[in-house]
Amino acid sequence: MYQKKVPTRKCLGCREMKPKRELVRVVKNKEGEISLDLTGKKPGRGAYICRREDCFNAARKTKQFERAFSCKIPDELYEQMLEELHGG
Repeated sequence: MYQKKVPTRKCLGCREMKPKRELVRVVKNKEGEISLDLTGKKPGRGAYICRREDCFNAARKTKQFERAFSCKIPDELYEQMLEELHGG
């Protein structure tokens, strides 16, 4: 019987490959705006992160988001994304 392959992505924080549905997508659109994509459907360049705060902080500390999107990310944007990640 044919089994459907589950798409996996690497978390920028812990660097582990995980099923795409377990991760949150961070997207940079054509205008250069970076935001969380909780639906996974926004257009633009995407990077993935676990829903855990320690993974987010690890990716922030090692500048993984900045590498993925080739731009500097202000602290206010990190704080806003972290708040969204917590559902606030």
